[in-house]
Amino acid sequence: MCCVTDLLSGLNNQQEEAVLHSDGPAVVLAGAGSGKTKVLTTRAAFLIMEKQLQPDNILLMTFTNKAAQEMSDRVKKLTGFHLPYSGTFHRICATMLRRNGKAIGLEPNYVIYDTQDQDALIKQIYKDHDFDHKKFNRNGVKAAISNAKNQMLSATSYKDQAANDFQEHSARVYKLYEHHLQKNQAVDFDDLLLKTVRLFQQNSSILKRYQSQFLHVLVDEYQDTNKAQYELTQLLGKPQNNVYVVGDFSQSIYAWRGADYRNLNYLENDFDGISKYKLEQNYRSTQTILDAATQVISNNTGHPVLKLWTEHESQDLITVLETKDNEDEARTVIDEILTSLRDYKHQDIAILYRVNAQSRAFEEAFMRRGIAYQIVGGFKFYERKEVKDALSYLRLILNPEDEVSKNRALKLGKRRYIKFSTWRDKQLQLNPLEALEGSLKASDYLGKYNKEDPQDLARIENIQELLNVAAKFQDLATFLENIALVQDKYLADISDQNQQSSITLMSFHAAKGLEFPVVFMVGMEEGLLPHSRSLYDTKQLEEERRLCYVGITRAKNKLYLSYAKRRWQYGQSSPALKSRFLNEINSKLMIKKGEPIDSHQTPKRRLIIEDDVLDSVLSGDIDLDAFLKS
Repeated sequence: MCCVTDLLSGLNNQQEEAVLHSDGPAVVLAGAGSGKTKVLTTRAAFLIMEKQLQPDNILLMTFTNKAAQEMSDRVKKLTGFHLPYSGTFHRICATMLRRNGKAIGLEPNYVIYDTQDQDALIKQIYKDHDFDHKKFNRNGVKAAISNAKNQMLSATSYKDQAANDFQEHSARVYKLYEHHLQKNQAVDFDDLLLKTVRLFQQNSSILKRYQSQFLHVLVDEYQDTNKAQYELTQLLGKPQNNVYVVGDFSQSIYAWRGADYRNLNYLENDFDGISKYKLEQNYRSTQTILDAATQVISNNTGHPVLKLWTEHESQDLITVLETKDNEDEARTVIDEILTSLRDYKHQDIAILYRVNAQSRAFEEAFMRRGIAYQIVGGFKFYERKEVKDALSYLRLILNPEDEVSKNRALKLGKRRYIKFSTWRDKQLQLNPLEALEGSLKASDYLGKYNKEDPQDLARIENIQELLNVAAKFQDLATFLENIALVQDKYLADISDQNQQSSITLMSFHAAKGLEFPVVFMVGMEEGLLPHSRSLYDTKQLEEERRLCYVGITRAKNKLYLSYAKRRWQYGQSSPALKSRFLNEINSKLMIKKGEPIDSHQTPKRRLIIEDDVLDSVLSGDIDLDAFLKS
């Protein structure tokens, strides 16, 4: 255990001011790499050592088990005490419901349904009531129910707000879904938050007991909170009003799952006299990287922006890589990685992408060059379920006696299999692209997915990438053989020892909270980053810009930004335009391999095709060449 003087000795002036905050509500705006975790844990330690609080009088909530464990360990190291109420929102709420759930009809031995349990329950509801999955996609309905719960809407309230047939259907399923959960004494993850809020709203004595216990409420990553999490903070933080939240508007990238960065502002309405602190000194990146990040995020007008600075002395410029197409981008990036490995280790280097399907080209290039890699937060491309599903149809075209592929195809639906088989039996000779397009259309495989669901959209994008690969082969057997060789790592000999030291591939979303000495941000094009679905929506475009900001600020020493002049889409090579975010960075901060940076010009026309034309392309209703020329 250290004394208070030692506790504050490692803090800069802004951090110390935030830690020494007196009683009352406070918001700490903490920029990327500014030491927010250090401030939050030191604040908790300060309350124990200086304010003489008991550890169980402090509630410390965050979003991941890893972050919660790290903060708990730090506090124990500083004070010698364990924080019994330090954890994720969901874990804290689960504990409260175990102890008090009977007050709202929930037994202590309730079970928590995970995603697979939810899928099974909704599938059973569809079967029992003869609902049409093709008309009302189950995954879309599940997402709608989750969004409703994140907005704290009951099935009845959601029905009252329904604006179309899909929402009315979702409301009906929502009601049936809730009935089954209650019957089974089960809750889903959204319920852990929602039911805890309702527990407190309906039982003032239980709420007062927790309010009197938690004299200080500390919350990390507040920009990622949804409505239910905001309500929990408000309820538990009163009447003492000792709410202390840390967050950064510019790093709010989870709107698609209900997060609302405006919660940082809403606190001012609920807690009078709230104090504000800023952490702007960055301990991670070079000033060049920070300036680029600030220049990009400053184009957002919907929230405040911190101006980050550092004492880091490096003056390395950001390297921009212009490449011909997807494959050339992968080769060029790997060439740069091999150069970087002279000064850095494999684990120091990360490739970040907006769309998971982008990993495919890099995976194959790594395999061919014998470089170990790992994908964080997901499966390798050819191990993804939707890719394996599509490949099972292709294998059955080549070999109708393939029992493994037949069993997989049957699990996707007997009707789909019959339609596919009928179509297959009429075909004579198909190249890989024709075979894939035809089997997807015949089986209506894409009908499984809802394009409004981000997870389903990622699956569709993986299928699109498979179409791109198929277009590069003329023979189906050769195409499938190549994939098998890639899957079995036959194209390169990578030992287990090398796997322990590998290049990291991950999405921008998965990279949040991490840092790497060398970062490659790939696919910096209109339609990828920013994503095509955000281009005409101001709020979504600002979220994409925050995503770009998060990516840039993952880099410690060196940052590379790459884009392709043409990109394969739906099995066709289409012109691509570099991202507007590149144009928002001062050219003096960047160096382009072999030639100067292009003059800045905001893109006026989007050349990458939107996702929602996929069905028309596959069906032949749209001629792709004519579409591109229009």
